[in-house]
Amino acid sequence: MMKGMKHIIIVIVIMGLMLLWPCPSSAEKTVINVGVVLDLSETVGKIGLSCINMSLSDFYDSHPHYNTRMLLHVRDSQTDVVTAASAAVELMKKEKVEAIMGPVTSMQASFVVNLGDKAHVPIISFTATSPSLTSLGSSYFFRIAQNDSTQVHAISDIIQSFGWRQAVPIYIDNDYGRAIIPFLTNSLQQANIRVPYLAVIPPSATTDHIEEQLYMLMTMETRVFVVHMVGNPGSTLFAIADRIGMMKQGYVWIVTNGMANTLASLDFSDIQAMQGVLGVKTYVPKTKRVVDFQARWKRRFLQDNPAMVDASINVFGLWAYDASTALASAVERANNNNSKPGFQNTTNNASSNFSEIDNVGVSERGEELRDALSDTRFSGLAGQFGLVNGELEAATFQIINVNGNGEKVIGFWTPQKRLTRNLSSLIKSSTTDLNNNHDNVLGAMIWPGDSYSVPKGWEIPTNGKKLRIGVPVSSRPQFVKVENDGETNTTKVTGFSIDVFEAVVQALPYALPYQFIPFAKPNGESAGTYDDLIMQVFDAVVADTTIIANRSKYVDFTLPYTESGVSMVVPVKDKSKKGAWVFLKPLTWDLWMTTGCSFVFFGFVVWVLEHRINKDFRGPPSHQIGTSLWFSFSTMVFAHREKVVSNTARFVVIIWVFVVLILTQSYTANLSSLLTVEQLRPTVTNVNDLIKYRTRVGYHTGSFVRGILLNLGFKDFQLITYNSTAQCDDLLSRGSQNGGIAAAFDEIPYIRILLGTYCSKYTMVDPTFKTDGFGFVFPKSSPLVGDVSRAILKVTEDPRMKEIESAWFEKRSSCQQEDASVSSSNSLGLDSFWGLFLIAALASISALLIFAVTFLYDHRHQWWFINNDYSTWKTRIRILLRIFDQRDPRSQRFRSGGTDSVKEEDRHNYDQNSSTIGRHHHHLHDHSLDAASTYTESSFSFQGSPCEDSNSDHNNNVEQNNLRSQPSQQEN
Repeated sequence: MMKGMKHIIIVIVIMGLMLLWPCPSSAEKTVINVGVVLDLSETVGKIGLSCINMSLSDFYDSHPHYNTRMLLHVRDSQTDVVTAASAAVELMKKEKVEAIMGPVTSMQASFVVNLGDKAHVPIISFTATSPSLTSLGSSYFFRIAQNDSTQVHAISDIIQSFGWRQAVPIYIDNDYGRAIIPFLTNSLQQANIRVPYLAVIPPSATTDHIEEQLYMLMTMETRVFVVHMVGNPGSTLFAIADRIGMMKQGYVWIVTNGMANTLASLDFSDIQAMQGVLGVKTYVPKTKRVVDFQARWKRRFLQDNPAMVDASINVFGLWAYDASTALASAVERANNNNSKPGFQNTTNNASSNFSEIDNVGVSERGEELRDALSDTRFSGLAGQFGLVNGELEAATFQIINVNGNGEKVIGFWTPQKRLTRNLSSLIKSSTTDLNNNHDNVLGAMIWPGDSYSVPKGWEIPTNGKKLRIGVPVSSRPQFVKVENDGETNTTKVTGFSIDVFEAVVQALPYALPYQFIPFAKPNGESAGTYDDLIMQVFDAVVADTTIIANRSKYVDFTLPYTESGVSMVVPVKDKSKKGAWVFLKPLTWDLWMTTGCSFVFFGFVVWVLEHRINKDFRGPPSHQIGTSLWFSFSTMVFAHREKVVSNTARFVVIIWVFVVLILTQSYTANLSSLLTVEQLRPTVTNVNDLIKYRTRVGYHTGSFVRGILLNLGFKDFQLITYNSTAQCDDLLSRGSQNGGIAAAFDEIPYIRILLGTYCSKYTMVDPTFKTDGFGFVFPKSSPLVGDVSRAILKVTEDPRMKEIESAWFEKRSSCQQEDASVSSSNSLGLDSFWGLFLIAALASISALLIFAVTFLYDHRHQWWFINNDYSTWKTRIRILLRIFDQRDPRSQRFRSGGTDSVKEEDRHNYDQNSSTIGRHHHHLHDHSLDAASTYTESSFSFQGSPCEDSNSDHNNNVEQNNLRSQPSQQEN
């Protein structure tokens, strides 16, 4: 028992000695002084300090073997720039800090960064986001936060995705607010979004001043506002906007991450005033590590600040945690380089001319700590930690929508993908088309006024201001006519363009108050050209203004409400000569020649088909030629009396009679037109002739047509101006030789007015130079252009447009044609009838082929079976022609129309020709020569009477039978 108690006492003594003995490892730790300058009266400062302490505690708990320990020296900047700067000087000079964390605002950081750069003390800020700090160019400034300039592309993409064309930035007038504006406006302009106004709120602005600024914004047509402020002035602005009616339907509010990142710290009333607001918020992945830290931080923060029950951590707290971790890691690595701590005094102590700032000196370990901090990489609470040029890399943003008691995530923005509904879609495609494509890239949202319909982004100002519409004092009253009433001192504006505009306004889905303002001098005359008019300060211009490329550089045009183009109008005169040869004009010469040749060809075809079987087509050659031509040409008046026997000839005659019928009817109709209708022809048909002969031409005063004429090659002395339709008529009537003009160049709508008044005197001829028509004019990027263009489409597709046109451009009843353009000739050409001739030719050729095949086959024994040693193809052709010249005794017409002796003789000759093959072998050669000589002497020598013709046929048959006997002799 005593022995056991003895052992227990020994153990207790040893443990006591171990507790009392100093730990060697603890004594060897190197203490690094680090300053902290924060606004400890603000929530963000308290959250930041809490996160810094937790970060160091977590870091050294996980790295107990590290040889360094950071000792924090905390100073309160009291939200004052000078206090923050003096605190930094005091920390460097007295506490010999080797780094400073803070300050909070960008204005404070601007002074402190200059001090750190001079003393080689790294300044680490996790809340100063102004792009102006980058321009300082300090290598000792580290921004552990997102640069405000990285979010401007996300904002412009949101605006572009909804198709809004204008936006007004509202920002606080300090370094934080002003620095982002150049980046924001440049990004908006690249997306073709106009910034008509910049609303500036002073940091010390009262409620009345903010309200006055918002009331001024209500008088503008833009309803898209981008707010760049921090929590306190931003929440005040939205409370006032809600009270005066700027948080109702039709308004669009977008906040930058200065407010979006701290929404959770706002009061419930502030959140309610911001319902429907969109925001760009820094995205932090919600990992298990982050969730655990938030729970630990909440407990720790409530212990230190029991009165702040509703406080919640935001991304600035996470950045503070990561910044402390990065600095602790960098301090450890810099200490391993065996560099000495402390400051080196670079001033002469004997001199009293140096300020206290100059006496701070230069940190001995500043450069090593700077380099170590630049190379630090790890996985932090806010994401992957890594610095590029002293700043965090561009990260992902959340697109949030203030809804209910908090925020709703409706999408994301990344530098690679830009807008996307969820991050999982990043692997699918590279870049999203943003033009009016919000449904595909963002989720469902609500808008101010609890509206679910997308605002159009602009409205007519609520101060009762009407749209100022400029109208010209035009010399063409059909389009715009300005009438001044001296008694009532009122102005009445009418015309085609005015009626169209009024119809378009009625088609808009909202009311559009406006007033017409004549572009005129005090005496009522025009104040300038149309180019001068569109350059004036009007909300719109309604006139017969042609859409051309040069004008579109300065203004925006709607879609055209009427077609246009530039053409030439010239006088016309009757050039038809009703002389002795007028009957030849209905057809062109090529058609006349084709028709004549067709008649001859048709007669030849009928003769070939009928010669052997029809006695009307036999006899002397002159008789046969005359009969064939007579038969062919007599079909023109359907007076042919010869009958055709063969079916093929009848088929050809039917086709030909149909062709002749079409030709005669067309000829008769065209000749009647030539003899009875006045044939008007333009005096000029080629613009090159006007240029070549330096003929004078005209155009309307102040018209852009002058530039077209000069480009064509006209000289200045050739160009004459006119101011009205009546003056143009006078110049054209006189002609170029008498001080007038030979042609007028004008836009087609104006030419139609001229032709409607003087339709029998002038005509419009080519060329036509294309233009885009007449359109309404608006200032660049005006939001009205899209709505008015859509309304124009509705009006032009409606019958109302026809009524307006008829009311202003209805032609006189004396005008016989709507289109004044003329053709070059009224004669009918071959191109109109070549199909008929083709049909007739195919029918005729087919008939000839059928006849030839049948003829050759029927007489194959008479021309084919000839000894090739004593016959040539020439001989064969002569035999065929001889056979063709004979009657065909099988013809029904000959059998029914001749005497019995003739018929019997023909039948005997035919039978004899068919049965004598193979006889008279020893007379082959002589008979062949006799047959050839007989054919030569008597070819086409036809007898007049049937009997004589029959006897001649009989003798010829005997000769040919002798020739046909040649193969039989050789076989024997």
